[in-house]
Amino acid sequence: MSDILCLYYSRSGNTRQTMAEIAEALEAELVEFTDGVDRQGRKGYFRSGLDAMRRSTHPLEKFETAKPLEEYRLVILGSPVWAGRCASPCVAAEAPGAGAESGAYVLTRGGDKRYEEVYRQMDSYTAQPHLLEASLRPGSVGYVFWRDKFIQDVQRYLAEQT
Repeated sequence: MSDILCLYYSRSGNTRQTMAEIAEALEAELVEFTDGVDRQGRKGYFRSGLDAMRRSTHPLEKFETAKPLEEYRLVILGSPVWAGRCASPCVAAEAPGAGAESGAYVLTRGGDKRYEEVYRQMDSYTAQPHLLEASLRPGSVGYVFWRDKFIQDVQRYLAEQT
């Protein structure tokens, strides 16, 4: 059983693919969560942006992990960036990743801006400062480099903890 959890929300599939690649490289458990809101297509895209700007949230649907969050050595929370913020499901009242002893963030984005201010926003929802971070743009020239750097940073962090 893995002691790393990759926990993510994905509307379009970009975050899902990124987190799957990271989970495979780290031999981590991979779990998707959702708030059950239909965010497909153009209408869903605009609704998602409005929800992010308004900071609207909906209760998360139940998701299961192999063990309680506090028993993982590291929880990596993946979120797309919506309107300069993390995805609304990542800020739900029962914030995913809250309760984990240590955490890291992976943001996926469509533009060139890295949105580093989103990390502080996510820290406020998980009530725990993060240890590691990555802001990735799927399909960009530097995507593989920055993804692999994040994976190496996680491996280095875990090696130092043993």
